[in-house]
Amino acid sequence: MNYDAALDAAIRRLHDEGRYRTFIDIVRRKDRFPRATWRRPDGSEREIVVWCGNDYLGMGQHPAVLSAMHEALNATGAGSGGTRNISGTTLYHKALEAELADLHGKEAALVFSSAYIANDATLSTLPRLFPGLIIYSDALNHASMIEGIRRSGAPRRIFRHNDVDHLRALMAADGPAAPKLIAFESVYSMDGDFGPIAAICDLAAEFGALTYLDEVHAVGMYGPRGGGVAERDGQAARIDIVNGTLGKAFGVFGGYIAASAKMVDAIRSYAPGFIFTTSLPPAVAAGAAASVRHLKGDAALRAAHQAKARTLKLRLKGLGLPLIDHGSHIVPVHVGDPVHCKMLSDMLLDQFGVYVQPINYPTVPKGTERLRFTPSPVHDAEMVDHLVRAMDSLWAQCALNRAEAVA
Repeated sequence: MNYDAALDAAIRRLHDEGRYRTFIDIVRRKDRFPRATWRRPDGSEREIVVWCGNDYLGMGQHPAVLSAMHEALNATGAGSGGTRNISGTTLYHKALEAELADLHGKEAALVFSSAYIANDATLSTLPRLFPGLIIYSDALNHASMIEGIRRSGAPRRIFRHNDVDHLRALMAADGPAAPKLIAFESVYSMDGDFGPIAAICDLAAEFGALTYLDEVHAVGMYGPRGGGVAERDGQAARIDIVNGTLGKAFGVFGGYIAASAKMVDAIRSYAPGFIFTTSLPPAVAAGAAASVRHLKGDAALRAAHQAKARTLKLRLKGLGLPLIDHGSHIVPVHVGDPVHCKMLSDMLLDQFGVYVQPINYPTVPKGTERLRFTPSPVHDAEMVDHLVRAMDSLWAQCALNRAEAVA
């Protein structure tokens, strides 16, 4: 086989479909975020505003987080030195897990190197703990959940997105004695819609199923203490396993699950994705714990975040743009074509210093390509005005270019 030719063909297909992904080099500025420096391919630099980051609350620059990381780095050095089982468990890891368990009202928590790994490792391990387990998965679950369920080898049932009636029909068709688990999300990150947590928990109680809730795009931002949408809706106690991230609203790095002490102990003891990987650096664990601790008491920051999201949606709707609005903090603008989505993204960056990545297939279905804006409390009014003017200027221009291309 001509391996180089096969690689060329695979990459060419992405270019031909208009969905080849390009990365831009940026340097985040601690005291000026969401402003950053864009380093162009020719070596020149330009100041830009990041509008697509997942540091939703700006906690990646919060003094409490940075102070905790500096202290831990100076005390312990750079890395953890091993897996959690072999010299890689420190007081910083234990303190972080205690903060996370408290955040979700659970007996225990377990920290992984990312929320992707936490989902993959946990979901792929559960059928070993519960032989015969049937997993019911929302059709729009994150790739990490899909991969973990696929690797588990367990029988899986895919229910239509947020369709509780379809889920009920699937569960009713399976034997009542079979162990069952429902895997779903609280906030779906591409459309920004919410999962029907209470209704799904009702079904789980009726059919004797476990509940597995991915709160990655909600922890820190929803609920009285930032425990997520389940906490906001008074459903946290009905969730058996919650998955979250430390790399979005908490502004640091890593992922976790929180559950009963027995559940966490079993996953800790059986999941290869936990057992055989190096643990988080102590400084990262310290920063994450400081962020979780701070956000439990900072309802004002959460309120400011929601207000900024509402403002941006209102302004973009005022331009008549096809906004997808389900009431969350995520602000997707539907484009519907990969080439024009990339064109808009490039023009916003080149002409206005606005950085927002195009979201194309396979992240979203073909024909639903979009720009996904993530306003934060640290995006000021001037930045919002600048973005709105940029979108107003470019949207009609790109629509005209698209019409000419079709003609």
